[in-house]
Amino acid sequence: MTIYGYARVSTAGQSLNEQKETLKNSGAEMIFSEKYSGTTTVRPQFEKLVNLIEPNDTLIVTKLDRFARNTREALNLIDDLLKEKIVIKVLNLGTIDNTPMGRMIVRTLLSVAEMERDMIIERTQAGKVFAKQHNPNYKEGRPKRKKDSRNTAIFEYSKTHTVKSTAEAFTISPRTVQYIKKMFN
Repeated sequence: MTIYGYARVSTAGQSLNEQKETLKNSGAEMIFSEKYSGTTTVRPQFEKLVNLIEPNDTLIVTKLDRFARNTREALNLIDDLLKEKIVIKVLNLGTIDNTPMGRMIVRTLLSVAEMERDMIIERTQAGKVFAKQHNPNYKEGRPKRKKDSRNTAIFEYSKTHTVKSTAEAFTISPRTVQYIKKMFN
């Protein structure tokens, strides 16, 4: 009987460290983690975990929405795991019981999480429409980086160093280093 943990964040800029630490402190012996949006069903590490886990093993996640943000996919996944006699522990909820009440609670919470996500998207879109109508200078997305002295220094440094060491030296992400390199090329 092995205790597995699964951690997921939605964007490359987010950190998995807090989830991993929480899972470890909760008894997870092996932790699988990845950075994929909850809206995608392509999650290689989760697929590995599902193929490895056996009856009477335990799967721990920090929150129910780590399984997926799509209610149907999460319900199918949880039902399959429960049928295989996998113990599912959601740290902010408890153990999911394979009972009518347990399944109803999961369905309800997943529906609320999906509704919350949809409402965030709606509010974001409404905010963009309002900004476009009321701000003549509104531009969607992040402001473009400028070829200022800092970015020039990063670019020059990156010519003789790896992306990783450049990122560490300037306390920025490797993705930012790559963006700056493209900007100057």
